[in-house]
Amino acid sequence: MFWTRVKHSLDMIKFEHSVFALPFALTGAALGFRESSLGIARSCWIVAWIVVAMVSARSAAMAFNRLIDADIDARNPRTRSRHLPAGLLSASFTWVFVAVAVVVFFIAAGALNSLCLKLAPAALAIVFFYSYTKRFTSLSHLVLGLSLGIAPAAAWIAVRGSLDWRILLLTAAVMFWTAGFDIIYSCQDYEFDQSAGLFSLPARIGLGPALTIARLLHLMMIVSLIGLSAAFHLGLLSIAGIVAVALLLIYEHSLVRPTDFSRVNAAFFTMNGWVSVLFFVFWAADILLFRHH
Repeated sequence: MFWTRVKHSLDMIKFEHSVFALPFALTGAALGFRESSLGIARSCWIVAWIVVAMVSARSAAMAFNRLIDADIDARNPRTRSRHLPAGLLSASFTWVFVAVAVVVFFIAAGALNSLCLKLAPAALAIVFFYSYTKRFTSLSHLVLGLSLGIAPAAAWIAVRGSLDWRILLLTAAVMFWTAGFDIIYSCQDYEFDQSAGLFSLPARIGLGPALTIARLLHLMMIVSLIGLSAAFHLGLLSIAGIVAVALLLIYEHSLVRPTDFSRVNAAFFTMNGWVSVLFFVFWAADILLFRHH
């Protein structure tokens, strides 16, 4: 019974979707390693704890979001079959899941360095705060973006022990990327959000204008990545990675129309998974093969 609930919990938080933000976090770490002289053993140790911190923070945030949104999910036809509204998981068990994930996150932060541990409460505050934002602001999509965007900056701090303004360009890129695809995803709930008085961007300004803003946010992502590549003096492989990301985003936007969201899952899950993975592959190759400064 216990392991069944654990399985339901992992399914509830879409554990496999950690792939969205993890490659960007690892890119932040790779950029940090590029300008350090850490040995292989120490580097592997840091990467392992970064992965633990990233996954545990995301797990806590997702489970917390499901708890806070349980009443809304129960009223929304698209989400009423989720685990909490459907009774597959109890609120008490989910709260325990959140608490365990938070403890693991703090352990990982402490294992990395003192600054990571000091900043851990702020990171959790941001990712937990997101769950309330769609009740009062259309900027909720950007708050979600920031929740994922702090991951690469946190990974840099884990490696370097301090913050560098340049890595904030990657934070911005991830924030714009996430906000853009979250707007696309929220178009599915356009009518429900309007009736429930929620502040998703599509519900507030309409489907067509919301998709236009999503495109602009993704353009801002590309601009941020170009600035990041220049700031770190990266090579042609990083530019190739940016081109790959741009082409994938163009295709992603071609899959949705204001009158047709039948392919939104392909746009949201498949395309964005490829965006993060291909970006990391190209940039990691550039960093490892051309360790110029």
